[in-house]
Amino acid sequence: MKLGEPVDPRLPWVRTLHDLDDARDLPAAGPRLREYRRVGRRLGDALRSGPRASVRTIPLATLLYPTTFAFDRAVPLPWPFVQMFHRCLLVQVEAAGETKNILFNPTDYVASKATPFFADLIDSLPHPRLEDALSTQYGQVDQQLAAHGLSAADIDVVAFDHFHTQDLRPILGSDVPEPDGREWRARFPNALLLAPRREWVDWDDLHPLQRKWFVADGKRGVPESRVVLFDGDLALGQGAMLLQTRGHTSGNQTLFVHGAHGVFGCSENGCSADSWSPRESRIPGLARKARAYDLEVVLNSNTPELAAEQYNSMVLERSVVDRSELDPAFVQMFPSSEVTPSLFAPGIRPSMLFGDRDAGTIRPRASRPQRVEHPVAAR
Repeated sequence: MKLGEPVDPRLPWVRTLHDLDDARDLPAAGPRLREYRRVGRRLGDALRSGPRASVRTIPLATLLYPTTFAFDRAVPLPWPFVQMFHRCLLVQVEAAGETKNILFNPTDYVASKATPFFADLIDSLPHPRLEDALSTQYGQVDQQLAAHGLSAADIDVVAFDHFHTQDLRPILGSDVPEPDGREWRARFPNALLLAPRREWVDWDDLHPLQRKWFVADGKRGVPESRVVLFDGDLALGQGAMLLQTRGHTSGNQTLFVHGAHGVFGCSENGCSADSWSPRESRIPGLARKARAYDLEVVLNSNTPELAAEQYNSMVLERSVVDRSELDPAFVQMFPSSEVTPSLFAPGIRPSMLFGDRDAGTIRPRASRPQRVEHPVAAR
């Protein structure tokens, strides 16, 4: 790996990664695709030749999502929604003789209801109590950390594959109170957010094709001191890396981890194992679409303005990760929101379900004192 300098002086163990710089500078999508495939394989080899990281999957909530977006209009069945299961990953890496704790996608699923698409869906229900029937919730991330011997104060870094549906204020706190006077306190008081600069800036002036999927005020008042803006790719200590996979959003990124069962990736570029191996899929319509259009992947296509970039990014993801031990026809790309069988969409069943990505042993550590930067009342 072509490692550069630390991304921030406070995070000397998170270093810039430059293997893909030249590929990203290519002016045309076709040559970029070929280079992503070649360099992706090399990065995967480098990751799997090094130390392993420990991982725990933290279940958060189920949600409904339009079938037409989940599989890019390939499924001919009449069901308008599929059910997805959204999960966070706790990743523990070694760096300079210390154990570091990373949370990937620690979504606040209550605050996410302000996402315009989901707010409209909830408003359209004939009775408010139906909302409970549409979603199962498993507890916020900080409430689940104790089961792994950790507390919220033990988290060093948080990151998201993209900022769709995210409200960062309960995660990082905010200097701006709500109109009713309520204030936000950081859920993870010692954590820094790794945020792709391009998407962070885009959030201030959203394109219409993205607007339905962002919480408009989701970063309002978040202290700049808690945010590490960066461009490009990052190595996260030993055994993990964060690669830019632009397309689904302008700053989409994918976490790759060398775990007990090889190298796997996590993103929402696709919605099931079938998305990265559509020709092997048993979901109605996917294999037919892949053959008809000579496709290697099928997009999660709710935001279509960067479709070619998203396609290339999914091929990059395929190139980095290992084949599944459960079924080698599929690669180990773990959707952060995975389509699961449900009564909402009979007949739409992924060919392989991941369920979790647990690996290794999570080491508890004595909790650090909370850093009091914003001594405000809890929301």
